[in-house]
This record gives sequence, C-alpha cells and structure tokens, in this order.
Amino acid sequence: MTLGKSTRAGVVGLAAAAMAATAFVAPARAASDTPPTGDGHRATQRAMDAAVRAGVPGVTAQARDGDGVWKSASGVGDLTSGAPRGKDDKFRVGSITKTFVATVLLQMEAEGRLGLDDTVEHWLPGLVRGNGNDGGAITVRELLNHTSGLFDYLADEEYFKTYMRGDGYLEHRYDTLPPEKQVKVALSHAPLFEPGAKFSYSNTNYVLAGLILEKAGGRPYEDEVRDRIIRPLGLKNTSNPGTGIHLPRPSGRGYSKLFRPESDRIDDVTEMNGSQGWADGDIISTAGDLNRFYGALLGGRLLPPKQLKVMRTVPASSSKPYGLGLQRFATSCGAEVWGHGGGMVGWLSMAVTSADGRHQLAFNFNGDWEATSMSKMVEAEFCPASR
Repeated sequence: MTLGKSTRAGVVGLAAAAMAATAFVAPARAASDTPPTGDGHRATQRAMDAAVRAGVPGVTAQARDGDGVWKSASGVGDLTSGAPRGKDDKFRVGSITKTFVATVLLQMEAEGRLGLDDTVEHWLPGLVRGNGNDGGAITVRELLNHTSGLFDYLADEEYFKTYMRGDGYLEHRYDTLPPEKQVKVALSHAPLFEPGAKFSYSNTNYVLAGLILEKAGGRPYEDEVRDRIIRPLGLKNTSNPGTGIHLPRPSGRGYSKLFRPESDRIDDVTEMNGSQGWADGDIISTAGDLNRFYGALLGGRLLPPKQLKVMRTVPASSSKPYGLGLQRFATSCGAEVWGHGGGMVGWLSMAVTSADGRHQLAFNFNGDWEATSMSKMVEAEFCPASR
C-alpha cells in the first residue's frame, strides 16, 4: 500500500482532514532556514511550495538525516497580517497523539502494570455496554490497532455537526468535553464488527486507551505522557493543553473551511478547548520535537525490543499496515517509513521516520484541506529522484 492511498482515510484520523478544498491565491513563501543540503530536501521544498500553490496557507517542516537537520517554511502563518509561516511554529498535532498514548501503554505493559490482552471491562468496568457493545470482548491491543469494531464518535452526524462543522464549531469550540461524553456518543451506535475481525480507524479507541492509561497509572494521562516521554526526551515545545484554548508561541494561525457550501470562506479556528481532542488528538508540538520523539521511539530508546516489535506488528485481520499507534508506509521508491498523521480542525500534520530512526520528516499545514499534498511531501523527502 502506498502512502498516498491511506493518508486521508486512515492516518489523518480526525474528520477535519477530509474537508473539501478549493484553491486560493498563495502568498510568497518564507525563506528556508538553511540552504537545502541534498536532493531530497530540495525536492521537499518544492513539494512544500506546491502545497501552498494548491491552497494551503502555510507549511512548516523539519527533516533529519545523516547530513544533519534541515528546516524550512513556506507560505503564511497569518492570513490577516501576511506574516510568514515560522520554521519553529507550534501546532496541534491531532492524531499523532495516538503514538504517544500507545508508547506509554506499552511501557506499562513492559513493567507488568497491564496486559495488552486485558479487556476493556477489566479496566473500565461497566463503561462499554449497550447497543451490542461489550467491553468484555475488546482488548487493549484491539483498541490500539483499531480492530475493536467500536464506532468512531467523530462519525456521529450530530456530534460532527455540533463540534466540527460550520456554526456548530464556532459556537461550541470553547466547550469543555469530558472523554466520557465522546464514549457515550460512540456507544449510542452498534459496533461495526466483532472485535478482532478487521480494521476500522476509530478515535473512540484512543479515548478508551487514555482512560485505561489513567486507571493503570493512577494519575492523569497528561502526567504520564509528560514524565515518560516529554521530559526524558527534552521535548520543550511539546505539551498537552488540558482545557486551555490558546497555542503557545511561536505559532501560526489555524484555518478551516467550516462551511462546505461556501467554498471560498476560510475561518480562523486557532482557538479551541484542548479537551475536545484529549488522548486521541490533543497534543501541541513542533516538527523538531516530533522528529526527536519518533527518532527515539524507532531507535529503541523508549521501548524494550519486545514491545517495539509488538508496536510494529500488523494484525493479519487488518486492511491497513497499522500496528499499535504506529503505521507503516511504503513509498514509490521502496523506502519504508513508520509514523502517524494527524488532523485537527485547522491543522494537518505528518511525522514519519525510517525503520532505523535515522531519516525523519515532520511537517504541518495550517489549513485542514489539501490532504493529498501530504503524501507528496513524504515522497519528495524519501524518494527525491522521482520528484
């Protein structure tokens, strides 16, 4: 499977990534931090500029390889002032959060604090019941690899209309949403299939994974992520927003086409209550910090070999090359990379790393449309001769 076929539907995760796009006039790009050090980075810069020409307001990116660190930006970070996109911008990473959550749970599994084959019912008794849903039949492993069969709460029409689209989003974006609300929305629907039968990406899985993480750790999920990943790796630009609504600086603005019939309308959606993402998509970070995280993860610094192997194991029933919070992408030139993508209202992000953790790319669009340009950027970095 190529990255291009799976980015929009599987990796991006949040519904914002599927919003339709129409081009708008792209401003001039910001200058690169340093001259590109190799053909791949030149190709990546061209792909960034092409994304802006296609309608993305701005792009920020960082690549790491044997030649060192390269970072660049293209387009604008603020459509009102015309300020360029920053090379060190912070942004909402969306579903990339899932890799952080899966990593913590696998650390706990290595410590003997939980088992991947523990049931949801064991950790969250009585929570997953009704409409054919049975937490006693779903394991932690099935949550993490999206084979639980649970309905994705973001696919609920009323929830999507209220919190993700149009006037609903603008009215409710400052609301605090406890994770139990999102679980309740999901359980108002029957499961899609028997647990373990096949793959279906569901944000509900990671809301439940976050709740299990809290039960096993005895403290908030944010504290576990901070003390197990953010602080040990020195991710100084990475944080969980809690119920905060602002992005820490430096950052650009985030934009969305919230009103589908009004194709030329673009709304500034930078401010939103962080609880509306939580363990399935709340983290704020930078391209540099994401590269540091995935490099440490794939390089074996965060998990023992056994747990890292399990994380990269794709179940036979899965239609997507998705392990435990980590997805494999096959590029056109045969380069295999691992990582995750993320969509949040106003933002699209991607972070991918070679299997040995030595070649990395992370980037963000400050607009939640033009998702097809994401795969083109990955191809440009890892298969520069084909671009």
